[in-house]
Amino acid sequence: MNKKLVFGLIILAAFFLSAIFADFLAPYDYRQQSRQQPSAPPSSIHFLDINGNFQLRPFVYAVRLSDPLSLKYAEDFSRPEPLRIFNRGHRYNFLGVISTDLHLFGLIDPSVRIHLLGTDNLGRDRFSRLLNALRFSLIVSPLGTVLAGIIGILLGIFSGYAGRFVDAVLMGIADAMMSLPTLILILAARAAFPLELPPVSAAFLLIMIFAFTGWAEMARLARGLVWSMREREFVLAAKSSGLTEARILFRHILPNISRPLLTQATLMFPAFLLAEVALSFLGVGLQEPEASLGNMLTAAGDLNQLAAGPFMLLSPAIVIFLFVLGIRLVSGGLKQPSAESS
Repeated sequence: MNKKLVFGLIILAAFFLSAIFADFLAPYDYRQQSRQQPSAPPSSIHFLDINGNFQLRPFVYAVRLSDPLSLKYAEDFSRPEPLRIFNRGHRYNFLGVISTDLHLFGLIDPSVRIHLLGTDNLGRDRFSRLLNALRFSLIVSPLGTVLAGIIGILLGIFSGYAGRFVDAVLMGIADAMMSLPTLILILAARAAFPLELPPVSAAFLLIMIFAFTGWAEMARLARGLVWSMREREFVLAAKSSGLTEARILFRHILPNISRPLLTQATLMFPAFLLAEVALSFLGVGLQEPEASLGNMLTAAGDLNQLAAGPFMLLSPAIVIFLFVLGIRLVSGGLKQPSAESS
């Protein structure tokens, strides 16, 4: 296994683990508002007190809104609050079944809050919202990719092994789908349904839309690979031995074309992720107060806030960049062995 593939898998594993344990990692409910702290800056974690003494346990100072007009905050040095690992907070259902209030970190005094990425204009913790937004994207995009891949592969291998008429019809439909601008098609399909949808319904709808719009490229690739394999010696030997066409397709041809199909899936995955982000950014994806990477990025349109804290406002874009980087590294790693062997 090459280094590129390993590094990409590590990045993706970190993202998926963060999505799975989002409620545990998030110190607060991502929908909870703190109207006393709108657009608060990221909390500063200290190890030295005001007297310069080193403290083994990290702590933060409580902050107060010193200038409501310009949203300026000041630390209250008289209120140091220690950071506690495995803190008790709001209740949630871990993996949807286990009710618990345990969180990775928090403050002993619940009246003081820690915000690693600051808060939005409603006082909601950006870090908690980012983790839950990542979870939604990493549910919708992979499932949409898998469903589109399955449909495309089945239609593609059937087209490549069937007669000319069936092949012409299926590939004609695939070419027509590929000629349409994907994002416009996704927007049009989404516009046919109500704007306000619960998260589960919105996720299901997006998965269906991605499968409907994404199967054609996979089908075209699978059909071409089957055409290149159907006259190979091992396929002819399988035919002469009396094996059924279904067995030849799924036991002999499909395993030999799986690597380029998997590579194509890794290219579809970030495209669907970016499409989901674009829908939410344009206001037709997941709706407030639910968190998505797209609706979190809309805050970057405020140039005053962007200048004051570019990192916290652009943190969703940084997450997208790192995730797509991981996907590209995995895709490149999958291509490299075949290139070396050739």
